[in-house]
Amino acid sequence: MTKTIPIVDAAQLQSSAYHHTPGHPDPVLSQVGKGTPTGEYLRRYWHPIALASEVTDRPQMVRLLGEDLVLFRDKSGRPGLLYPRCMHRGTSLFYGHVEEEGIRCCYHGWLFAVDGQCLNQPCEPEGGLRRDAARQPWYPVEERYGLVFAYMGPPEKKPVLPRYDILEDLEEGEFIEIIGGGFAGYADHVDEPHVPYHWLQNWENIMDPYHVYVLHSTFSGIQFAENFKILPRVDFEAVDGGVIYRAWRDLDEGKKLERVNSALFPNVSAIPMIDLSPGQGRWIGWHVAVDDQHFRGFFAARTRKPGNFAPFKMHNGKSWKELSEQEKQDYPGDFEAQYGQGRVTLHGEEHLATSDRGIALLRRQMKQQIAIVQQGGDPAGVHFNEAEALVRIRSGNFYTTSDTPEPSAA
Repeated sequence: MTKTIPIVDAAQLQSSAYHHTPGHPDPVLSQVGKGTPTGEYLRRYWHPIALASEVTDRPQMVRLLGEDLVLFRDKSGRPGLLYPRCMHRGTSLFYGHVEEEGIRCCYHGWLFAVDGQCLNQPCEPEGGLRRDAARQPWYPVEERYGLVFAYMGPPEKKPVLPRYDILEDLEEGEFIEIIGGGFAGYADHVDEPHVPYHWLQNWENIMDPYHVYVLHSTFSGIQFAENFKILPRVDFEAVDGGVIYRAWRDLDEGKKLERVNSALFPNVSAIPMIDLSPGQGRWIGWHVAVDDQHFRGFFAARTRKPGNFAPFKMHNGKSWKELSEQEKQDYPGDFEAQYGQGRVTLHGEEHLATSDRGIALLRRQMKQQIAIVQQGGDPAGVHFNEAEALVRIRSGNFYTTSDTPEPSAA
């Protein structure tokens, strides 16, 4: 009996997983440590590191851009961010005691101010005859919008801490609601302060309006708003300080919606209200790199009542934490889609298409800013004058009944 050999064409043979060579992360985009291209770029900006209310006279360990640091507030109310190993004999300042003027090491009592200056060496003659020459490595911090921000770049390049127009000039009855830790915008997604995958997988999602149509609307059911089920016409644009998209949707009764979303350098998002309520967006988010495989999210919202960051319902009235693993498979959201890419996505395995124009544009623009830093320049969004440091937010949901021009090709 003759054995029949199945006919397989060349394309089928080459697409076999047997022939698959695993791709690699883009080293420029994926590494955030000191001395790496992206690490040096990110260090040219201010980053939120904690909620101001959580910075107390009890020292805490924090991690930012691959560096472990100790954060505290002295009893005069000033926050400090220091390299944790005491410059004297190397024990951790995490075990130090905070005093009026700074933090005192537990081992031999050296006292450091929030700017690292050594103020006292109790075991030395006269409290340390050369203490003025001793300085613990430190980073500058500032407080704004209920957050503590850190600058970890070259001291001579320290910019002004930016302000955002939607968080300024609060009217009577308004306040800024903040959230920090966990999954940015998803208050109940992770218990730990660090989300276990790369920060860029979260931030670049801002420039992907098409996943809202699929993931959040037609695949997992309506997770945000009913009108997201309408496939939009989209235009992407590089603007001063970042990238935006405009997404147009034709609604019922001749009504039209233009939704504008913003990704601002180096890691800021300004997302319009996801319930599609009209007007300028009221949120600012920071997608902060903890290290190469973790990030932390911080959000601030202008509001008159709390609850902007209450966990939203994913399926059948359940929040994400209330879903079973099977339900998360059946009704995934952003966390599953982004974490499913791996701790660091394999850029070499991607096959970007026309719907990924925003992702491609954002990465190109980011690499341009990285190159500017490598050449000794100042990246976009960095200012050294207070008068120039106010950031205008374009984001919002804008409704009209007039004819909206077709978006130009990106």
